[in-house]
Amino acid sequence: MSISLAKVLQSKITQYTVTIIVLLFMLTLLAIYAVLRLSMPDLNAQISSKDISSKVTIERDQLGSAIITANSRLDASYALGYAHSQDRFFQMDLLRRNAAGELSEIFGPMALERDKSRRFHQLRKRSQTIFDGLPLIEKNTLTAYTKGVNAALNDQNLSSFEYLLTSSIPRPWHETDSILVIYSMYLDLQGNTIKRDMALTQLQDAFGQEMLEFITQASHHQVSLDYSQVPYYEGNIPELESQLLAQATITEIPEPLEVGSNNWAVTGQLTQSGHAMLSDDMHLSFAVPIIWYRAQLNYPLNTDNTDKTPSKSSMAQVTGVSLPGAPAIVVGSNGKLAWGFTNSYVDTADWVEIDDNTEINIEYEPIQLPESEIMHTVQVTEFGPIKSINNKNYALAWVAHQDFAVNMTLLSLEQATSVDEAALLASSIGIPAQNMLIVDSKGNAGWKIAGALPARSNPANTAQVPQEVQTQAWQQQRIASPSFINPQDHRIWTANSRVISTRDLAEFGDGGYALGARAEQIRDRLHEQEQFNESDFFNLQLDNEARFLQPWQKYLLTLLSQQPKAFAEDIKFINQWGNCACADSVGYTLVRHFRTTMIDNTFAPIETQLTLQDSGLSVIKSVLETPMWQLIQQQPQSWLPTQHNNWDDFAISAYQQARTRLLDQHSEENNLSDLRWGEVNRLAIKHPFSKQMPLLSQWLDMPSVQGYGDSFMPAVQRESFGASQRFIVQPGNEQDAIMSIPGGQSGHPLSPYYRSGYKQYVRNDHTPLLPLEIEHKLVINPL
Repeated sequence: MSISLAKVLQSKITQYTVTIIVLLFMLTLLAIYAVLRLSMPDLNAQISSKDISSKVTIERDQLGSAIITANSRLDASYALGYAHSQDRFFQMDLLRRNAAGELSEIFGPMALERDKSRRFHQLRKRSQTIFDGLPLIEKNTLTAYTKGVNAALNDQNLSSFEYLLTSSIPRPWHETDSILVIYSMYLDLQGNTIKRDMALTQLQDAFGQEMLEFITQASHHQVSLDYSQVPYYEGNIPELESQLLAQATITEIPEPLEVGSNNWAVTGQLTQSGHAMLSDDMHLSFAVPIIWYRAQLNYPLNTDNTDKTPSKSSMAQVTGVSLPGAPAIVVGSNGKLAWGFTNSYVDTADWVEIDDNTEINIEYEPIQLPESEIMHTVQVTEFGPIKSINNKNYALAWVAHQDFAVNMTLLSLEQATSVDEAALLASSIGIPAQNMLIVDSKGNAGWKIAGALPARSNPANTAQVPQEVQTQAWQQQRIASPSFINPQDHRIWTANSRVISTRDLAEFGDGGYALGARAEQIRDRLHEQEQFNESDFFNLQLDNEARFLQPWQKYLLTLLSQQPKAFAEDIKFINQWGNCACADSVGYTLVRHFRTTMIDNTFAPIETQLTLQDSGLSVIKSVLETPMWQLIQQQPQSWLPTQHNNWDDFAISAYQQARTRLLDQHSEENNLSDLRWGEVNRLAIKHPFSKQMPLLSQWLDMPSVQGYGDSFMPAVQRESFGASQRFIVQPGNEQDAIMSIPGGQSGHPLSPYYRSGYKQYVRNDHTPLLPLEIEHKLVINPL
């Protein structure tokens, strides 16, 4: 009886313990849920502010788009700041901290090295200098926006969960923080230009001018708007020393992401309405929340702050996407004019190898940690800050370091009504230099480089000496830039490759142009039709035909056909590859990774030597395509690794290596059928915190889906990279326009807008540009 009673008691105790644990777990979840609910912004309220002149409304539609109606542009800026702060303040905080090198204050020592790399540019100090020099109207715009941001921050009951998890407190917004947000885009869009010039400098130092010219030779995919071509390389293939082959370590050369975009346009001659039409999809790294924020601004064209209710015809209505942290519509349409951007990759940076005669100053950059401070120093010269590489000192001259790098002139596009008017504004806009495509309701279409450009006229791809630097020209903004308005064939395209003519190339330089395959495919598609509508443009955005890889597929089949029995299954999949980066294509995966591995193995001797100098080929990997084909066709013995009898043997070995790596990573049972491209290139958009805390992934990340597209085609998509928005519009026909974004409006996990729009994006739906049915309304009254 006693033993039986003991068992019963033990069983009861176990049940009670489990019950208590379950209850505690449920209570913890409820507490977490309650805290998250308390941090939710109120989207339906009547509030007051002394910082606006008239009543302002912020409505949210079914996607969470912010529809702002105000009686002046300043009040609209206040409201946009309020909306951004409600939905995205932590994202804004990360952007300003990323640019200023202040992440360690939240994340501690793990962010210290990143902060040090950012302090090299001293952007916090530069942003204050820029703000102090802005015209009064631009200062007032930033001030109004800042007051809106801080008002929403103060109205929040509890800080968002990110601050709770990091035990940190949100710091109020400052006008200069908006400038830092734009600087964060400089770092993303022009960072590769800086790295590229240094990599080419190291390549030249280690292997000589002949190797530099061979590797950087002009691509056969050139697609400038005037069809001008840089002469093709006519030199010999440089020989590699046998010692370099022997010392080579075969590693994967990291594949750079072509941070940029596609855009194209047609004039009204090619649309049924007679309005010109624009397509724009900006390619950036994906995260949760996605970088762009849907917004519509409605305010009087005459912003005199009168109390009179303006007529509908006198109202500006600007619809598009904004960048949380800045008061502008970045890409959008105002009913008469629409605009979009791709990264221009003109040369905006030069390294200078400084000598003993160069004066060096030491400046201090204190970096805050959660409980301490580190005093970081930066060496500065008249040319820019110094970096020491291979016992040599190099100073960086970069347009972002100049006082004209950032301003608020982009807002002027909101009231421009024609392509000619917008083109006149382009050179005065303070953003990273972009290919700006502009179209209007009268049928005009144009391209112009917009953004900050230095007046210097001797860009260089490798380090200069001080005597070659046009110091004064670096400090002056270039007034004129190339343009291309209403071409005879009525079509314009850009995709990060060289758009400018060969004549302009000498003056504007090469900051790392894309290979050109994307632009070439877009150009050719545009010449397949004589009439276009929004669906035609959307289909072109989704074009994943593998034209670029067709020569590689044929080459690989030729190689494997030498051993038809050994590679029977491989040949079947490669023959049936579908000629596309399609989700179910195994053959595409095999061809694509064969190309990558072939390049990695061929250029391993050079990569090995550059790695010893803290450099590498990664940043210029895309341009290795042209020299790679010359090597395949000429098969020089000096480039053939000694363990291989011939180039066919070498290439088959590269394929086997790629195949083995793919199976190890993606197939538990070693089946080629598991290598479908949609799974290998699966789209996975993650919240920054879920990467550190995987348990949060199911609550914070976007649902993972099969991948669609790749790098060298219009439909750009990698695992966490791709079209951050898809925008198509004919100004004046906004009711048919499309704006698709791979993520929601809100950064709050409990918000109904946390994932809004994501399903439509991955299903390739035509998500409307204009707001849908209104669900919430917040009213701000003046005090």
